Parts: sequence; structure tokens; C-alpha cells
Amino acid sequence: MALEPTDISAESWEVLNVSEEVVEPFKLSDMNKAELDFKKQLEDHVGITLDARDVWDNAVYEEERARTRAAKRAAKAKSDELKVKYDEVLDEHKDLQKNYNEAKAAAAKEEEIAAFSLGAGELPTIRDFTGEVFKKEVDIKTEGEAGVSNYRIYLRRYILKDEATGIHHRGRWIILKFENLG
Repeated sequence: MALEPTDISAESWEVLNVSEEVVEPFKLSDMNKAELDFKKQLEDHVGITLDARDVWDNAVYEEERARTRAAKRAAKAKSDELKVKYDEVLDEHKDLQKNYNEAKAAAAKEEEIAAFSLGAGELPTIRDFTGEVFKKEVDIKTEGEAGVSNYRIYLRRYILKDEATGIHHRGRWIILKFENLG
């Protein structure tokens, strides 16, 4: 029944602690904007990366076509310098790709959790919803054949509003995951 389920074999269990409820604003809209911003930066950087590669490739071609020793040394120096510049541009591109992938994954995960709490299948405009996220943690002790184990259960509930239609969506408490505390 959790988004990240675990196998707990217990004959009995006891609640040890329930944390205070924390209420935060629903941030999927901001996460979506960050994802789209990183996507635009990445798309804009593709041409810069390809241009740097082309310049370096041309320098390598000139190096291969050079006839004299002096021309080969000069072409090699130019090629090496452009390779360093290309590597810098490529590293920047890889960082942009990483940032975009992380933002995309974070937004998709938050969307999945919110939809699960709302008990809805697909909500095409959920990234534009506003509202609040309620969080709490519950610590439990289980006893079974394997002995005593303690777990922390992470819970969330979403109460959101579809700004386009004005419809309110009251989610249920869901279990995100069980953390084995030993």
C-alpha cells in the first residue's frame, strides 16, 4: 500500500511516535517551470555544443592535411586548444542535461505522489494545481518471528485546487515508504 513498499512480517505492532503535521504549499507548478527552464537552456545549448565540435573537427582536419613540420606543430597546437574549449562546452552541456533530467524526474515523482493521494488516474492539468501538502511521520515497533524491528512510516496528503475549473480535490493519506530503523 506504499509507493515504495517493503515486506514486513510481524505478529504485532505498536505506534511509538507520531510527528507533528507539517503543511507546505504544493510546489509542482514551480517544479514544472524549473523543468521547462532547464529544457530550454539545454535546447539552446545544443547548437553551441555542435558548433564547438565542428570547429575542433575542422582543426583536426587541418592538422591531418598539414604538409610541413612547422605547419603540423601549429595545427596540432590549435587543435589541442580547440579540444580543450570543446571539452569545456561539452561539460557545460552535460551539466545542463543532468539538471534537466533531475528536474524532470523530481516533477514526475511529485506528480505521481499527488495523483496517488488524490486517487485519480491522470489529471492532465495537475501541474497547474495549487494547494497544500500535509506531511507526517509515524514510528512503529513490530514483533515477529525475526524479532523486534522499528520502522518510520512517511505519510502525505494533498488538498489541491484545479485553478482552471475551480474544482477542489481532497486527497487521502498515503504511505510513501517504510524506513527500517533497526
